[in-house]
Amino acid sequence: MTSPSQPSEPIAPPLGNQAKPISRERMALLFMVMLVTAAGNTAMQSVMPSIGTALKVNDVWISFAYSWSALLWVIMAPFWAKRSDRRGRKAMMALGLVGFITSLALCGLLLWLGLYGWLSATATLFLFAAARSLYGGFGSASPPAVQAYVASRTPRSQRTQAMALIASSFGLGTVIGPALAPLLVFQPMGLVGPFMIFAAFGALVLVALRLRLPGDDPTYAARSDIVGAPYSASAASRYSADELTSEGSDEDEPTLAKPGPVPSEPEQAIPDLKWLDRRLRPWLVAGLVGGHAQAMILGISGFLVLDRLGLRGDPDGGTGPIGLVLMSGALATLLAQWGIIPSLKLGPRSSTLWGMALAVFGIGMLAFAQDLHTIALGFSVASLGFGLYRPGFTAGTSLAVTRAEQGQVSGIVASVNGAAYIVGPAFGVWLYGHHANIGFGIIAGLCVLVYILGWRSLDTDEVLEARRD
Repeated sequence: MTSPSQPSEPIAPPLGNQAKPISRERMALLFMVMLVTAAGNTAMQSVMPSIGTALKVNDVWISFAYSWSALLWVIMAPFWAKRSDRRGRKAMMALGLVGFITSLALCGLLLWLGLYGWLSATATLFLFAAARSLYGGFGSASPPAVQAYVASRTPRSQRTQAMALIASSFGLGTVIGPALAPLLVFQPMGLVGPFMIFAAFGALVLVALRLRLPGDDPTYAARSDIVGAPYSASAASRYSADELTSEGSDEDEPTLAKPGPVPSEPEQAIPDLKWLDRRLRPWLVAGLVGGHAQAMILGISGFLVLDRLGLRGDPDGGTGPIGLVLMSGALATLLAQWGIIPSLKLGPRSSTLWGMALAVFGIGMLAFAQDLHTIALGFSVASLGFGLYRPGFTAGTSLAVTRAEQGQVSGIVASVNGAAYIVGPAFGVWLYGHHANIGFGIIAGLCVLVYILGWRSLDTDEVLEARRD
């Protein structure tokens, strides 16, 4: 067996079992696992404001129905990430898909019963929140398992491209979900049609996963990354520590002598990374405050469309405009992350500050928008800003600590990102319901606060670049 200290080429398995890169068919299957969950989740977000209006439920309670699921995602994502390294990635992918399918189908059924009067509005909402928690509790098992499956079968020289492809499926799903949702509102299912159709898509992907994806026989050592839940205006794929903090090649990466579970790395005397660590503190403040601003805007967006376009009396007619606005925001987010950041080579601090400035401008447009075009444009500008800010925060946090601390900091970043969606959307809707202008003013104020604190306390891009080198 090759020692980790020796230069290593992938060790050839016994004849007839030669390690091969992931085939296009299997990569497409992994792509679909990520895409269908993101698309189904954001399709649901497109129709929930209309469903809440049809049920005559206060908007804030619709937003609160997501909170328990978001909290469970924050708690369970690290658990499933670790478990996939021990129990197998394929099994965790299947578990995540089962959680997604079951949750979406139950949510659709319960909402359908409520819309047709078989359940009271209060009972419908409580049961919806319970069914939705299955997604937060178990759906979080799939994304880290998919990423680790790809990483453990890809040499480092090809890993960035492969991981970018997989991460793009999450972002693409946030575009496809809102785009398709209005087309899937049909009788007799009505507004819950998107729930049932995407649950069926998920079941097909699950069957294909079971039949076509081989088991866990990794060639390269890799650990699962903790991945945030998909939201339609925050299609941020996580930047991995490999991409941000190392320049290595396959020669500095230990490989496995034979198929089997990835062994644990040797224990190292790495002190626990504290949330109040002075290196992290300014970045985490930026992530928590800016993340709440983003979550609040996302929570408001659907209800804003219904109010400004006068569609409260026609909930079914609101699904198309809401889907269009959310799709525009997701596209703007992808433009920021796939186009602007790589093209302009923005560093973490620059990306964060420019993102907050653009977000304030977009929020101002939303506050005064009265037609669909202006609403979509304002939401797109705000999403473009948040699309610059979030990768900047993630990269800056990663580069603020040592390579040995990357595992710990990834968990902290995931917790910060998820925490914003526990109460952020509901708080934003509550502010909007009491006084829209005050609500928008507070959200813009949070972005301005991040900009001011970031200008004064975030490490410059030159300092961060020197740390990477």
